[in-house]
Amino acid sequence: MDSLLSAWRPRVLSLVRMVTAFLFMQHGGQKILGFPAPARGEFELFSLIGAAGVLELFGGALLLVGLYTRPVAFVLSGQMAFAYFIAHHPQGFWPLNNGGELAIMFCFVFFYLVFAGGGSWSLDRVQRRR
Repeated sequence: MDSLLSAWRPRVLSLVRMVTAFLFMQHGGQKILGFPAPARGEFELFSLIGAAGVLELFGGALLLVGLYTRPVAFVLSGQMAFAYFIAHHPQGFWPLNNGGELAIMFCFVFFYLVFAGGGSWSLDRVQRRR
């Protein structure tokens, strides 16, 4: 059983990366495009929300396909740590009460990807083979 699970580890890593990136991109899509949910206010590109939207949508797209996974994940992990301490932590200590659970989860999944890479189903792996 262990050998089967170990054999699938790189593929499951890729699935975790892709699902996380897809979920993350929705936040950028909401901010920039008003899709899949209406934007929560005016979008201004040269603002913190604008920068976050660009990172979420385009950084998420790079992670989705597994291109430049490690550096992009590093930037997005930092973005989520920054977002947590700017937007959530001032509202209280406990993430459940301040609404910051998702920011923390994204932060640590992206931080893991910095070390783990994109997995077997990634454009990074295709580039390495060439």
